[in-house]
Amino acid sequence: MSNLTLSTNDISILNGNYSKQEAIKLVTESMITANLVTNDYTQAMYDRDAQISTFLGNGIAIPHGTTDKRDSVLNTGLKIIYFPQGIHWDEDDNVAYVVIGIAAKANEHLNILRQLTRSVIAENTLARIHAVQTPEELLTILQG
Repeated sequence: MSNLTLSTNDISILNGNYSKQEAIKLVTESMITANLVTNDYTQAMYDRDAQISTFLGNGIAIPHGTTDKRDSVLNTGLKIIYFPQGIHWDEDDNVAYVVIGIAAKANEHLNILRQLTRSVIAENTLARIHAVQTPEELLTILQG
């Protein structure tokens, strides 16, 4: 799947206050339901974030599993949850509003990461994220 694309079906909006652990669990559950990963991938995502923060910048975090758990990836894909209230993400007091769970068997996800990087470095990304009301609006932002 070298042409991995995002759609509004990959995006959920959850209001409420959540911890980082809850946010990772929720995005992983979405990935499990979509048959992207097996049940043990949640722990792999916790482990990866413990190694180094998966906060990308401008309100976006990209939790993903450790490389030794690639066998837990059934299909390459992404699931995204928008948390309007934000998630305290790391010891640097970064706040994630968009949590993008990544499942990758190899390097198929790199084009999406390049696209996300363009979104992250845009000056007005965080302000645009705060204004999101629908999955379509978030998709437009993430597509750069």
